[in-house]
Amino acid sequence: MNLPRFNRAHRGWFASLVLLGWMGLNGCQRTPNNSLPGYVEGEYVYISVPVAGRLEALGVRRGADVKAGDPLFALEPEPEKSDLAQAEAKIETARATLADLHKGRRETEKASLRAQLGEAEAALILASEEKKRQVKLAENQAASKQERDRAESTERQAAERVQRIRSELETAELGARADQITAAESELRTREAAAAGARWQLRQKNAVATHTAAVHDTLYRQGEWVPAGKAVVILLPPDHIKIRVFVPEARLGAIHSGDRVLIKVDGGVGTTEARVAFISNRAEFTPPVLYSRDNRARLEYLVELSLPPDVAPQFHPGQPVDVTFSTR
Repeated sequence: MNLPRFNRAHRGWFASLVLLGWMGLNGCQRTPNNSLPGYVEGEYVYISVPVAGRLEALGVRRGADVKAGDPLFALEPEPEKSDLAQAEAKIETARATLADLHKGRRETEKASLRAQLGEAEAALILASEEKKRQVKLAENQAASKQERDRAESTERQAAERVQRIRSELETAELGARADQITAAESELRTREAAAAGARWQLRQKNAVATHTAAVHDTLYRQGEWVPAGKAVVILLPPDHIKIRVFVPEARLGAIHSGDRVLIKVDGGVGTTEARVAFISNRAEFTPPVLYSRDNRARLEYLVELSLPPDVAPQFHPGQPVDVTFSTR
């Protein structure tokens, strides 16, 4: 049974029904005057995953013990596995594009520009020599001013061609423009984020134990479809097993958090020590099923007791107990 599913208004009624059946089986015997009837409560942990899928493997069975990190179940990996492969392929494409932008033009294109630069520099040398010759001839009046001007113009054109080709070669060596590289880097980060999301989605197909606990129940069989968010395995950790007892208002003032309490189970050997972990600040009425000459309608307060982790697994949710509070 899963007592935590009952709301606060019904907890006293449920405890009363348990205690009534217990008293009936034991000849309606009363607990000692200094003891109060209580019951064992289990707060279960429902293990689910946020994605849907067919149950591919169930690694635990009811009643088994698991440790934190142990695999519990796995859903089929598709389509998340394919989505991850696609996202990783897009990352490689984005990386290749970015690397290509950093490289600039192809080596063959840069080689062609270097060859053109060599030709232009050779033409410039030739044009410079021709200009010098024409200037000398013009000074000796062996050549016309028009021929000298033509030689000077040819030299300027050759020099401009050399400068233009040098600029083109420098640009080719630099690679793509800064804004193109920035855009490519942004695209790579986007692809990496998408892959991280796909990787996370795939990991959600495998569930592991969050606590050292006993497997209370399994809710699906291998091959069944599991909707997103639906629990597949129910765990009951030892530290989630506690004792609940309703204390009359007249005795509440003598109880404090951390107080030592003795727990006795019907048919058990000896007593078990527990500690007061929680005292409710909200009063509840005694359920009518507990009415008797000595147990009139009165205000009750819920008190929860914590059990030592090594002892807690010996108690079972719904089990009635006798609770004896220490006297001060």
